[in-house]
Amino acid sequence: MPPKVKVTKQMILDAAFQIVRFEGCEGLSARRIAEALACSTQPVLYQYRTVNEIRAEVYRVADEYHSSFILPKENEENPFLALGLNYVRFGYEEKNLFRFLFQSNQFEGQNLSSLVTDPSAVPLINILTEAVGCTTEMARELFVTFFVAVHGYASLLANNAMEYHEAECKKILEHLFNGLITCQGEEIL
Repeated sequence: MPPKVKVTKQMILDAAFQIVRFEGCEGLSARRIAEALACSTQPVLYQYRTVNEIRAEVYRVADEYHSSFILPKENEENPFLALGLNYVRFGYEEKNLFRFLFQSNQFEGQNLSSLVTDPSAVPLINILTEAVGCTTEMARELFVTFFVAVHGYASLLANNAMEYHEAECKKILEHLFNGLITCQGEEIL
């Protein structure tokens, strides 16, 4: 008799990530994960106590995936603009992950200021600081304004059957970016 296949935490996490990515977080359940792994729910609930525990781990993996997706390549002419374009493209190409990360109330009790002071935002703020040649504080102010616009664009694409046109997106983000830079010395509302 062949040995039974052991279902590991990593196998469960990989399956759960793929379910969220391609089906949405609404489809995430112990039964659906077990189905994807061709096993019973017992190994799934042995490795993780609850589906909420799995969901938290999937959120972490999805966040890491998102970060690697949006970070610009080293040879980008304007890395901050590339960051914005990548963010919008993520909303279009990874609709389920975008909704899971940004439209599932994960930021309850936070405000925009706390998002830019979070340690995970440091690489993004550094990109803007270098691209514009400004202070960290000014980069945070610029980032919040830029983020709100870019997030809105990405949300439209993630939640609607709209088409993504990179040239159009680039033009809009360039106007926004240039307008923000022009206002750099002035108070940004």
